[in-house]
Amino acid sequence: MLDVRNAMRRAAAFHRDRIAVISNDRKLTYTQAWERGLRFANAMLSLGVVPGDRVAVLEDNCLEASDFFLGAAAANVVRVPLYRRNSREAHGHMLRNTACSAIVVSEEYLHEIEGLEKTIPTLKHVIVRRADYESWLLKHSKEDPNPPVALDDFHIIRHSGGTTGQSKGMAFSHRTWMNTERDWTYLLPPIDAGDGCVHAGPISHGSGYLFLPIWLAGGYNVLEAKFNPTRMLDLIDEHCGYFFAVPTMISDMLAAPPTKRAFSKLKAIVISGAPIRAQTALAAKDMFGECLHQLYGQTECTPVVWMSPKEWFTEVKGSDPLASCGRVMPYAEVEIRDDDNKTRPVGEVGEIAVRSDGQMEKIWNEPEQTASRVLDGWVLTRDIGKLDQNGFLYLVDRKDDMIISGGLNIWPAELEIAISSLPGVREVAVVGAPAERWGETPVAVVVVNPGATLTKEEVIQVCAQQLGSYKKPSQVVLQSEPLPRTPVGKIQRKLVRETFWVGHKSRIGGT
Repeated sequence: MLDVRNAMRRAAAFHRDRIAVISNDRKLTYTQAWERGLRFANAMLSLGVVPGDRVAVLEDNCLEASDFFLGAAAANVVRVPLYRRNSREAHGHMLRNTACSAIVVSEEYLHEIEGLEKTIPTLKHVIVRRADYESWLLKHSKEDPNPPVALDDFHIIRHSGGTTGQSKGMAFSHRTWMNTERDWTYLLPPIDAGDGCVHAGPISHGSGYLFLPIWLAGGYNVLEAKFNPTRMLDLIDEHCGYFFAVPTMISDMLAAPPTKRAFSKLKAIVISGAPIRAQTALAAKDMFGECLHQLYGQTECTPVVWMSPKEWFTEVKGSDPLASCGRVMPYAEVEIRDDDNKTRPVGEVGEIAVRSDGQMEKIWNEPEQTASRVLDGWVLTRDIGKLDQNGFLYLVDRKDDMIISGGLNIWPAELEIAISSLPGVREVAVVGAPAERWGETPVAVVVVNPGATLTKEEVIQVCAQQLGSYKKPSQVVLQSEPLPRTPVGKIQRKLVRETFWVGHKSRIGGT
């Protein structure tokens, strides 16, 4: 098996004169893109960054984003993507947790992390992409630094939510990442040289899983900084190829003003990140044709379940594909476990356990968390579901209290800690409530002390300031009655949550 660096370097040589990256009106061939990646690799190494160091990045999709994507592989440093919608505190946690030695940041987002290097001893270098970035890049050598790369070297640490409210870093080696990329494309139509892939979601997140396979096959990646439904439809019509979407993107494109488009190049739209409603999927099929694929997995292990359009939109005896999230993949294993970690029979409900060659190596800096999530080689997902006799997986509920809103993970504990800092708060529970557009949305139920002057706006504001705007509650309930408790005094968040889900058969929503 090739490691990521050698695989990318070989593709750059094989497809040297083909277009590799497009961003707005700028285009790079493979030779040009790889050369820029090598210059960036040498720029990092010249600062004292060494292979194996963790290097974070905070940016939108742009042509320069490919410089770091390629340069990190060329220098054999470990990519640590940050998420631009996160709070300063969340950025700081990710940087500390992975002991990053450097961070690459677009000037637009410098304010989010500025000064953190003063509080994080390992963070020695802040590389800011300013107006002089191009001249800075050209000052560095385009010679291949060619550091040794082993398959078991770490390649990327992708952060996900944690039960304590803090993000957990899921670490992948070159070996596991290459296996992950194989599985992402195994059931897709073959990627041919010259095929395009449009990235509306950040390549630091779900869409990024397609960047490497497209590069290795000689296709080109179109990097779009922001999602605009009408523009995205135009880009898909012009370039795709391939496209990754969360369900809200699909619903937004369906709602865009109708314009005649052929989508003649479109091979596959991969949908994941949250459940999608049957009505939305059927409408998307009418718009885009027989090209919709759905997958299920987690950052820790993905994909493990897949559904092509021929399976999704057909009748299967003993199954209901439209209600499922797909069928167990050839290179993955899925089991349903009971509370004693014993396998449950077909058709019975339990926790979903998954295993694949591409799953995480460990949760970075969290040996106890790793041991609790990975048992005998199986990743426990904390999702509740069932399998049918044909291998289709159905999500039923979530074992943990995580809220998934529009494909983004929101942990109640984070909001509860922030809200509890406000004067007058006696206790608080944050739960997911149904939302037609986002699947579910956070709601804060706050018990206030007598005489307190706390307002709903203050609750929303403190969450936005401390955690980022996308994590703020969309609804706040202020009350004087205490929250329900267990016999030992713990707040029963489940009972609070159930009041918002009366009349709904499942907590699994969708767009």
